[in-house]
Amino acid sequence: MTAKADRPTVVLGVSGGIAAYKACELLRRFTESGHDVQVVPTAAALEFVGAPTWAALSGRPVAHEVWETVHEVPHVRIGREADLVVVAPATADLLARAAHGIAGDLLTNTLLTARCPVVFAPAMHTEMWEHPATRENVATLRRRGALVVEPAVGRLTGADTGKGRLPEPEEIFALCRRVLARGVSGADLAGRHVVVSAGGTREPLDPVRFLGNRSSGRQGYAFAATAAARGARVTLVAAHTALPDPAGVTVVPVGTARELRAAVLAAAADADAVVMAAAVADFRPAHYADGKIKKRDGHDPDPVALVRNPDVLAELSAHRAHPGQVVVGFAAETDDVLAAGRAKLARKGCDLLVVNEVGEHKTFGSADNEAVVLATDGTEVPVPYGPKETLADRVWDLVTARFGAPAAPAG
Repeated sequence: MTAKADRPTVVLGVSGGIAAYKACELLRRFTESGHDVQVVPTAAALEFVGAPTWAALSGRPVAHEVWETVHEVPHVRIGREADLVVVAPATADLLARAAHGIAGDLLTNTLLTARCPVVFAPAMHTEMWEHPATRENVATLRRRGALVVEPAVGRLTGADTGKGRLPEPEEIFALCRRVLARGVSGADLAGRHVVVSAGGTREPLDPVRFLGNRSSGRQGYAFAATAAARGARVTLVAAHTALPDPAGVTVVPVGTARELRAAVLAAAADADAVVMAAAVADFRPAHYADGKIKKRDGHDPDPVALVRNPDVLAELSAHRAHPGQVVVGFAAETDDVLAAGRAKLARKGCDLLVVNEVGEHKTFGSADNEAVVLATDGTEVPVPYGPKETLADRVWDLVTARFGAPAAPAG
């Protein structure tokens, strides 16, 4: 399984769950983006999707038996040569065997010999995911450095709905790309709980109108996705976004600034870090009109009285949930950007402040960003123009530097 130097080698393990069919889309994304993929299904997985399908999509023979091509020692070679191993779906049975080092087939042998990042994307019924045995197995794998993403909430087999759904293939793929970019030592947020706010709040004026802003939520989502790829348990408080949920991230939808405040404070109670990337409205209408405000010919509209919204960033900074919690704020400025950012950092009391210039065709809705990260110790870290994920990773580097001893893996 020798790959070209510029083509990362990925092992796609598939275990026996109904979500195995979704792994076909994940495989397609890997191959079309230039990765060499070796599919290693379990015997149960082949009951759901046959070997010819995997071979046709990967362009290479399927490996699923320890006794095939014995002279090539596949049970050792495949894991050793991989740049990434991802198991999707990972059933409760597969997680249990991986956690206990049972090597009864080619996939579990591969997991034991892999010296590269390993990602598990679980899929199972809610009761199985929540069972203490599964939770202990997940904790064991995370403690050993594997990245076990949280399953999604949604429709399961049959009429059941709950947590245990396989995240969408495009989100698993995006997470794996980030893991590959960081390499074997990338899970530096393992055992940490981080909270990220994203999007823009809306303050209703009447049943059809609101006061809002231009935030798309893309920067906050980049923070959530990169944190998940670095092993964190992530709570994303999202206000009015149209973006897909990042794989392994718990998303809490909110609407107004007061709803965002309540959700962030609740999630921050046990968080190691809070990143306030959302554009939170400073003001809201003093009065809400129960009916649509009508236009009256010949009359100017009545002035709209505003009242202040809670200052969530300042509140988080002043009342930390526990000693050592790191709080990161954002400053979107239009004039004298750095001076305004320094003043805001002192006023808000957060540990880090990400300062960027905004305006027409700048930052909002873009896939790229540039910023200067200000710290309470007076340091300034410029992040040049580039993907928002790059900015997020640089800020997480600064956040992890402020943590003390490594955290215990989350179960």
